[in-house]
Amino acid sequence: MSDSGALHETVTLAEAKSLIRCLSHEQSVLLLSPPGVGKSDVVRQAAAEAGLPCKSLLGTQIAPEDVSGVPRIVGERSVFCPPRVLLPEKPEKFCLFLDELPACSPDVQKAFYSLLLERRIGEYPLPEGTWVVAAGNRAEDRALVRTISSALVNRVLILHIRIDVEEWLNWARNNGVRTDVIAFIEQNSSALLRPVPKEAAPFSTPRAWASLSRALDLAEQGGIHSPRISQALSRGRVSAEDAEAFTQFMNRVQRVAPAPELPLEQKLRILIGDLDLSVRATNVLAAEGIDNVGQLLIYRLDEIREFRNIHDRNLVEIIEQLAWLGLSLRPTIESVS
Repeated sequence: MSDSGALHETVTLAEAKSLIRCLSHEQSVLLLSPPGVGKSDVVRQAAAEAGLPCKSLLGTQIAPEDVSGVPRIVGERSVFCPPRVLLPEKPEKFCLFLDELPACSPDVQKAFYSLLLERRIGEYPLPEGTWVVAAGNRAEDRALVRTISSALVNRVLILHIRIDVEEWLNWARNNGVRTDVIAFIEQNSSALLRPVPKEAAPFSTPRAWASLSRALDLAEQGGIHSPRISQALSRGRVSAEDAEAFTQFMNRVQRVAPAPELPLEQKLRILIGDLDLSVRATNVLAAEGIDNVGQLLIYRLDEIREFRNIHDRNLVEIIEQLAWLGLSLRPTIESVS
């Protein structure tokens, strides 16, 4: 929602990636969202999947001449020499990524007009098939965004990005995010993205959670990890209420004995009774014929909740015990039966 209160249709990052690949060779696309949701990454991923080199310009760090080029005298005329990043010496198509476009000064926005609409810099056209993709934050995100001119708005196709929790969880599982962070977000999906606070303070975003995961890994590798350090790192990266909830979650997980080093196949065969769940949780699962971890992993969280109205407290126990084994309730192994 913008400051004017208008509602926008939104797309997920996966949908945005597909649209970039379909449209960007002809139409300039502008991705808008709160900070830290993965706009820049999805542009680079789309370019990489299409086999295009991705060249970036950061809107807050360029001047108009960085776009239009600088003049030189050729004979009795002045000719503008475009920068190499925008017009490579080899006329091969590429992905031009204009990051933080809404933060550009008005003069830089004007310099982009012909580039965004006509795919040219002065008298020089971009190589045929070149993508032009921009990204930035919205006015309500308090990210030093300037007013985008109506002329610029009319030259781009604007996509408003929303976060899809399931998309992020799948990405996290495939990109080394800690199982405890994943398990926490599975239980607290609203913690994945919080509104930008009015004051300058850490706030929860997908980027913040991935960064916190890496910070915890590095602290463990450095031999300085402890509940106090975990809390300090959490408070320094995500919203205060999420940091407190995540710290309590971590403390519960860490009270469990260290996970046994077992092969994956053996972990999947562990009996539900061996997970040391509450009597109610064990009985409910047993009544549904779920005897081992492998059977449990084929279900989703909403399906688990339907088992005779199993309570969220029991779900917490199940997820924590699976995290202790290095497993997630939402499976990455589809062949488990």
